[in-house]
Amino acid sequence: MAGETATARRTYQVRTFGCQMNVHDSERLSGLLEDSGYLPAGEDADPDVVVFNTCAVRENADNRLYGTLGQLKKVKDAHPGMQIAVGGCMAQKDKDVVVDRAPWVDVVFGTHNMGSLPTLLSRSAHNRRAEVEIADSLEQFPSVLPAKRESAYAGWVSVSVGCNNTCTFCIVPSLRGTEQDRRPGDILAEVKALVDQGVTEVTLLGQNVNAYGVHFSDPAIARDRSAFSKLLRACGEIEGLERLRFTSPHPAEFTDDVIDAMAETPVVCPQLHMPLQSGSDKVLKDMRRSYRSKKFLGILDKVRAKLPDAAITTDIIVGFPGETEEDFQDTLRVVEQARFTSAFTFQYSPRPGTPAADLADQVPKAVVQDRYERLLALQERISAEENAKLVG
Repeated sequence: MAGETATARRTYQVRTFGCQMNVHDSERLSGLLEDSGYLPAGEDADPDVVVFNTCAVRENADNRLYGTLGQLKKVKDAHPGMQIAVGGCMAQKDKDVVVDRAPWVDVVFGTHNMGSLPTLLSRSAHNRRAEVEIADSLEQFPSVLPAKRESAYAGWVSVSVGCNNTCTFCIVPSLRGTEQDRRPGDILAEVKALVDQGVTEVTLLGQNVNAYGVHFSDPAIARDRSAFSKLLRACGEIEGLERLRFTSPHPAEFTDDVIDAMAETPVVCPQLHMPLQSGSDKVLKDMRRSYRSKKFLGILDKVRAKLPDAAITTDIIVGFPGETEEDFQDTLRVVEQARFTSAFTFQYSPRPGTPAADLADQVPKAVVQDRYERLLALQERISAEENAKLVG
């Protein structure tokens, strides 16, 4: 533990909240710390440095973080050399609020400057005060940072960072910035390097992967709307890669050439995560989701025509402001037609700074809970029915 010997190498632990992007970012944070001489703490040991990589999508993530920070204060009081760092989306959103609510936190850093973590830890220890550094824009693609991969056979590879969509419920674009795409050669080089290290399964990551290619920094190759399908095919040519996945696409920009590439590239897994969010066209409009239920179901029909055994999953929000019982029935109808393998269902959580948080007609919590339970029951029945088809 901290302060036991002057020469002991300090230990660390990274705790992750949120999406796959955060999981991959945490691999980068671990890589940065180990490059700076830190050692991973044992499971039962108290680390010298605890890093929280946070999420800002739902309120319960905030509550969970501050609850955990409160518990850690007692540990830190018993070990004065211990340091606590908070990064990720909630840190980008709250900035100085983190230190105001938890004054025992030593470092706060944002989504755009992960690479600063080791320096901020050293500076905080030297100056004996909290260091808060939030960059307004991306300093460098996280892919250039070292990584400690969690799995020996599976790896994440970012194709882009940021998002240009303006969904009224989502705070991510304001925290991750506008979309910036990596060059195809850089992505393919990283995939090949992973395969050379023994990785057999790669997942391509982005806030909206099928918008990839529209936002290259190089104008000579920018606005290539078929870039993602080309990338899938190119990954399929890398010898030794056995399985390729991607997440997450957006229904508005999901094109036939991507479906063709999925069907014609053997390493692409017959699996698709396609966020629905709502089956009500009125609610989709209020969410500023630029597709409607008919288009969404049409995409699924096209995917299943080319990939009959595709496992299709989704995200659904229940209780968006203004959602009526009729709107909810539309969602149930679309879910019944879509036959999702599984669904990640969420009760709407108003996030300060998003347009939806200021909308009238916020749905009462009891109504949201009732609808959530009904949707969950429907999806559980569908999942059981779809799984039963695989028996025998």
